[in-house]
Amino acid sequence: MSLDKSVLIAQKEEITGYTIYNKLAKAEKDPHNAQIFRDIAEQELKHYQMLREISKVDVKPSQWSIFKSYYVARILGVTFGVKLMEKNEQKAQKAYDELEQHYAFVAQIREDEEKHEKQLIEMINEEKLKYVGSIVLGLNDALVELTGALAGLTFALQNSRLTALAGLVTGIAATFSMAASSYLSSKADGEEDALKSASYTGIAYLVTVALLVAPYLLLESGLMALGCMIAIAIFIIFIFNYYISIAKDLNFKRRFMEMAIISISVAGFSFLLGFVLKQFLGVDA
Repeated sequence: MSLDKSVLIAQKEEITGYTIYNKLAKAEKDPHNAQIFRDIAEQELKHYQMLREISKVDVKPSQWSIFKSYYVARILGVTFGVKLMEKNEQKAQKAYDELEQHYAFVAQIREDEEKHEKQLIEMINEEKLKYVGSIVLGLNDALVELTGALAGLTFALQNSRLTALAGLVTGIAATFSMAASSYLSSKADGEEDALKSASYTGIAYLVTVALLVAPYLLLESGLMALGCMIAIAIFIIFIFNYYISIAKDLNFKRRFMEMAIISISVAGFSFLLGFVLKQFLGVDA
């Protein structure tokens, strides 16, 4: 990569970042978060101006990156959107590697990017992440309990509609039970937002129940529904852990494998249990 091209790539990255953070600041209702975005935007503009001293030309921001990053942040949460944007700067990092060999001040730009902006991002207040523990509780329990229950019922009942009915009754009852337990636990710990925490737990549980039961309502074959249910469970685990790994800087692979193995193992054990109990009790479904 030529030196001139590296400067222009780095400039484009900085002016794009400046535009995105400014746009997020204007849309943000929380004054604290809005100020953080303005601070980061100001820093990105400063970096752009430093790089412009080398190129002597202006560079336009990437409209696609602005559109994508802005709406990802608005829909999936500002912390996730901002951190995903920071992780996707690989092309710019190569440009900075090239520039750092020729311009000493580029090292300061990179230090600002890695330290100051990271500190600012960690200061963002976001309800989605504040209650992530409650969401994890509802999601984990629903995945483990319902994949197991549905797998066992699939063989025991051998009727996808009956399995769906039993799964919905079990899942909805468990939703209220889990939400109530979460509320009482949070209340006992002296948390002010115990009701909101319980709501996040209950909603996460109920949404997971609906997604896992859906194949049994749409497919006639219980085994096909079971396969689809397992696939949906793995997909939920993948999406959720990817989100959390980006938003909270956690190890994606380890968390994904752990949740997937537990859910599939419980489903497999429950399927065999359904077979054993059906033979033992002499039930002819």
